[in-house]
Amino acid sequence: MPDAPDPGLLAAWTALLRRCGTGTDPGPAGRELLRRWAEPQRRYHTTEHLRAVLAHVDALAGHAADPDAVRLAAWFHDAVYRPDRSENEERSAVLAVRALTEAGLSAARVDEVARLVRLTVTHHPEPGDRDGEVLCDADLAVLGGPPDAYAAYAAAVREEYAFVPEPDFRAGRAAVLRQLLALPALYRTPTAHERFDAPARANLAAELAGLTRA
Repeated sequence: MPDAPDPGLLAAWTALLRRCGTGTDPGPAGRELLRRWAEPQRRYHTTEHLRAVLAHVDALAGHAADPDAVRLAAWFHDAVYRPDRSENEERSAVLAVRALTEAGLSAARVDEVARLVRLTVTHHPEPGDRDGEVLCDADLAVLGGPPDAYAAYAAAVREEYAFVPEPDFRAGRAAVLRQLLALPALYRTPTAHERFDAPARANLAAELAGLTRA
């Protein structure tokens, strides 16, 4: 029998949907989302990741143009997650459109949420995209955590990709890390940049060194 959904997260979802003007009971959609976030193939992209991203969105909410749209996007951004597939963000965006339209939210807000979910493919918001900056910074905040927390994150990512042979994983992961380190700014909001940029670069560089060590 599946575990009961986290009551705190379900209450947060319910309050969010009601603030956004839903005309339906938020419970069924919230329970379905939490079921997805608890799927067995997940090791990093779990309800703990959802909870962390929502907390970071709250901390950065003053920078956003529509904080509740960003919160909705956080709920959906990894709602569809299969590590062996490349279309997770698109499928998550489609799920968001369907669920939020059924909930009676405005078309403009639904479109914004879907746009934000799709933005997590690249984590590269355009200048002035305040909602996109908040979501991407919240999603990438894990990179700037303490070294032990970063190591746990990296290990969980490896577990999600256990089906990939070690040499291939090392090469692919190293390419991702180099791409991140080459960015002029990992974080776009002033608060996240000040708090996370330097430790994130140190964490990424340390992981890269470990992956490329003979």
